[in-house]
Amino acid sequence: MPRKKRVYKNKKYLKPDPKFGNMALSKFINYMMYDGKKSVSQRIIYEALEIISNTTKNDPLMVFDTALKNVAPVLEVKARRVGGANYQIAQEVRPARRDTLSMRWLRDAARSRGGRSMAEKLAAELVEASQKTGGAMKKREDMHRMAEANRAFSHFAR
Repeated sequence: MPRKKRVYKNKKYLKPDPKFGNMALSKFINYMMYDGKKSVSQRIIYEALEIISNTTKNDPLMVFDTALKNVAPVLEVKARRVGGANYQIAQEVRPARRDTLSMRWLRDAARSRGGRSMAEKLAAELVEASQKTGGAMKKREDMHRMAEANRAFSHFAR
């Protein structure tokens, strides 16, 4: 007997961030946090936004939103077992997961950059992502390439 479909609970209420009143930024602050140290995470992100506004002369929130939108994947591959063989099946990404993946990739790409302070690394990654370059964009392109290569197995999707 097949399993029932997964039921997604209502999302927890999230307060907008204190400085800009932006919900996406508030979620990103939570993603950046280590060991529950939210104030440290906020300081790093606000510093990064300050660096962005000084270097690019653009609105830092616009750069942040553009970076999130550019990095968000449209397709991903999921493993599916069919008749003893595992197939990578290309599937569309749900909107909530799209946001989650884009924030995770931006965070990881910023952390893996060399040297400097975390605020500078994050600022550089956000600026690059808004210009469709950088580590997070590379991750997205890799995922899209893999989904495109495995399009032949899409008939196995449920």
